[in-house]
Amino acid sequence: MAGRRRRTGARAAGAWRTSIAEVGIVYGTVPPVWLILLPGDEDGAVVNLVPLRDLLTMDAGQIVGNLLVFAALGFLGPLRFAELASVRRVLALGAGCSVLVETAQYALRLDRVSSVDDVLLNTVGAGLAALASRRWWRADRGPLRAGGTGRKRGEVHGRSA
Repeated sequence: MAGRRRRTGARAAGAWRTSIAEVGIVYGTVPPVWLILLPGDEDGAVVNLVPLRDLLTMDAGQIVGNLLVFAALGFLGPLRFAELASVRRVLALGAGCSVLVETAQYALRLDRVSSVDDVLLNTVGAGLAALASRRWWRADRGPLRAGGTGRKRGEVHGRSA
């Protein structure tokens, strides 16, 4: 992928950065979502819409697992997509993806618990991961930056506006 981007005119650092971010998002997000969508061992679909009820009964492994579900997306999303370079946007994306997964668990009758606490933990995990990568968000956007100019917001012909 990086080679193809280089052949189309992207700088080497930007091409590699974008390609690694894309692969990381897929490999870091698809396996946990796949595990979430496997059939569970509950007796029928269970829905909990009361915040913090399930959180009090979760063990540390469940909490950490829920924090990590969309962490790769939160960490690498803003590095790949300039439009996501905002903690609020990453939180919104993490919450939306988590609601989608929890709804799918219920709709597909996977005998799992669909909980608002899972949504909260997934969202917080994406947000914390985004904060961890924040220092790299603006670095070397190059020709792959949204809008195609490679300039930072407010920059005109290489100078600040």
